[in-house]
Amino acid sequence: MNPMERSEQEIFRRNSMEQLRSMGIDPYPAAEYPVNAWSEEIKQNFKDEDPEKRQVSVAGRIMSRRIMGKASFVELQDAKGRIQIYLSRDAVCPDENKDLYQIVFKKLLDIGDFVGVQGYVFRTQMGEISLHADRLTLLAKALRPLPVVKTKEGVVYDGFTDPEQRYRRRYVDLLVNEGVRDVFLQRTRIFRSMRDFFNERGYVEVDTPVLQPIAGGAAARPFVTHHNALDRDFYLRIANELYLKRLIVGGFEGVYEFSRNFRNEGMDRMHNPEFTVMEIYVAYKDYLWMMAFTEQLLEKITKDLHGTTRLEFGGKTVDFKAPYPRITMTEAIQRHAGVDITDMDEPGLREACRRLGVEEDPTMGKGKLIDALFGSCCEEHFIQPTFITDYPVEMSPLTKRHRTDPNLTERFELMVCGKELANAYSELNDPVEQTRRFEEQLRLSEKGDDEAMFIDRDFLRALEYGMPPTAGMGIGMDRLAMFLTGQESIQEVLLFPQMRPEWDTNPEKQQPE
Repeated sequence: MNPMERSEQEIFRRNSMEQLRSMGIDPYPAAEYPVNAWSEEIKQNFKDEDPEKRQVSVAGRIMSRRIMGKASFVELQDAKGRIQIYLSRDAVCPDENKDLYQIVFKKLLDIGDFVGVQGYVFRTQMGEISLHADRLTLLAKALRPLPVVKTKEGVVYDGFTDPEQRYRRRYVDLLVNEGVRDVFLQRTRIFRSMRDFFNERGYVEVDTPVLQPIAGGAAARPFVTHHNALDRDFYLRIANELYLKRLIVGGFEGVYEFSRNFRNEGMDRMHNPEFTVMEIYVAYKDYLWMMAFTEQLLEKITKDLHGTTRLEFGGKTVDFKAPYPRITMTEAIQRHAGVDITDMDEPGLREACRRLGVEEDPTMGKGKLIDALFGSCCEEHFIQPTFITDYPVEMSPLTKRHRTDPNLTERFELMVCGKELANAYSELNDPVEQTRRFEEQLRLSEKGDDEAMFIDRDFLRALEYGMPPTAGMGIGMDRLAMFLTGQESIQEVLLFPQMRPEWDTNPEKQQPE
């Protein structure tokens, strides 16, 4: 069905809207409506022994209705929950306008319409705390019907359950599917808890550019756009790392940002091209300090959200209580792939990948081959939070060399449920070494690696002014939200995940209805 083609019900509702207008009832009034109470608060605070009936004014959507002669029962949904509204013809319609009840309440109001209700709180004979309406005001007419989800003996009927439609029409999903809104409220609480942790320690939240002249700070394929005023191409941010480190050069000792990043890559249950990362950089620290910091942060967030560090995810119990185990990448590959990558050159790594059935191609250098070995043979084994440490230099172009082994870097990734959750370094602050690393990335790019980093000469200039020893760390916020809310698809924690358009979005091809 064409998404813009009107159903019989939609035509009926448009006719109802016009009838309301003809009766002098504005289906979309402009005036403020005086809300002073919400459904859950009303029910929580009601006491049968109160001598006076509490007068309230509420607003929300009609989610169901039952018409019984001169009375009706309406279930109203507001931002906090649902409450039953009792509508009596004699109470809400003036004596000279009794027919208004029949015309409006029986024929012209529909499920999904927004109404405002003023009246008093009482308990019905069936024991349900309800609102006796003295006045009802139409606030907005819904021209499309909501899916009516029914539940009987724990079984859901006529549910709005198709994933594609739920993600396309999240506004409907939030309205009719129980628990969806709570996932996003929990996501907000995760961000708030993290901010509190940083702010209590004096770190400063900042903003860095989304449009960047060089796609730097990560190995990823960027989205390209054109800046008309400057007449040159820019890139949507793939990472904010290089800008945050510029701020450390500039004198900040601790900065963080919740960064909306864009990577022109595949989509699956763990990846979306547009995603949110938190990155933090703290001067005079190293990756060992950052490991302890990360443990404390995640333990605190989990307790704030659930009151415990133990969670269920994908049928497994995961415990975020610190401390977390630590294992080097070399040890992990040797343990789970049976390959010792110490001193192994590119041909040896390529042969190991072929022997183990790990996909590789001629554009991949040592770093990507090692990453492929780890991803294919090791990741799935790390269910509990585990730090994978000391990555080979080829995998970490922005990271300090290890203080005891120059072939390695001071880097860790935090693995949870077989997936990377956090990535951190002792940041490379030697501008000469950083230049060499960028030049190696350039050689990989010439070899055909379209995810290799560009040379950011302004960042190199910033390093030449001097950057103190610094620890940096990034956490995938969407993935963290998945783990902490028990969702096994990233689309479940993104309000509006990317979808293929339903119809032509080219303005030149769009036609009026």
